[in-house]
Amino acid sequence: MSELKTNQISTNDGNNVAIDDALGLKSYTTTQRDALTSVAGDLIYNSTDNKVQFHNGSSWQDFAASYVEINALIIGGGGGMRNDAQGGGGGGAGDFVTDTVVTLKNTNYTFTVGAGGTSSGTNGSTSSLHLTSAVGGGRGGKGINSASSGSQMNGASGASGGGGASSNTNVGSSSGGSATGVNGNSGGAGISNSNSTYRVGGGGGGAGSAGSNASGTTAGNGGAGLTTTLITAAQATTYSVGEVDGSDVYFSGGGGGGGKASNGIGGLGGGGNEGQNGTANTGGGAGGTFSDTTNPSDTNGGSGVIIAKFPDTFTITVGAGLTSSTVSDPPSGFKIEIFTAGTGNVSFA
Repeated sequence: MSELKTNQISTNDGNNVAIDDALGLKSYTTTQRDALTSVAGDLIYNSTDNKVQFHNGSSWQDFAASYVEINALIIGGGGGMRNDAQGGGGGGAGDFVTDTVVTLKNTNYTFTVGAGGTSSGTNGSTSSLHLTSAVGGGRGGKGINSASSGSQMNGASGASGGGGASSNTNVGSSSGGSATGVNGNSGGAGISNSNSTYRVGGGGGGAGSAGSNASGTTAGNGGAGLTTTLITAAQATTYSVGEVDGSDVYFSGGGGGGGKASNGIGGLGGGGNEGQNGTANTGGGAGGTFSDTTNPSDTNGGSGVIIAKFPDTFTITVGAGLTSSTVSDPPSGFKIEIFTAGTGNVSFA
């Protein structure tokens, strides 16, 4: 094979030079690069950092990318629970979505943190980062005392389904809602009983497992959520997001079913226990309740959250309408921003 070496390639008419094959830059490790005697304009490929770099006369710099790659965790709002009477089902968890989102520099993108379902018995709201969304969890089912005392409601479908309710035997039980999310599971069914003391609802579905069916006189537990490694347990505690269990951080747990004699337990990931709200910024479903017509008890789903991790060579600008925190101890080479409420524009430069 012959080899042609020359000090300069030029064109006769001033147009660009065309080279048919890919042009390979000289590859150096960071150690090898730093040992060079470099001048402004030198161009190399850094095999340690896997980046093209140039020398500006005083130091080596990365070629500025025109896009930003964001590793994101997006959690939808958990389903709420309204229980006018009898054993209510737990709310379903908001969706648990992980994605690598690519955005352009100096361009506004809309971020939205979904609210939890309300105590009027609504599904959780959707969280979104540009085009990637995490839908809300289904509301828990509502039980009634008799066919003439109101309208029974099944657990609603959502990212994870809400748990079914318990009613008088002349009405029958309601079923759990189905799952529509990227990571979702169905809610458990309730059981009817002529004795109001033993009417128990099913647990709401979680991102990691289905809600439990009520059994006998025992309310169903909420399904467990899923864990993330995007933040540590210590960071989750500091910024009040997720549910920490040992070294694990869970999101999107289902709410426990309601019952007068038996209390359902919420799933790991912020699911509410019987009669309790889902935990804020977890996507956890509301706990089902047992109430009567003179003392109704309602619970709310936990709000969602967005966690965005991106290279520390970029600066983030968070617009009005969003509530966020910058993690003070991110991994080397990265920044982490945690969004806990609102909707607004975000850009990177």
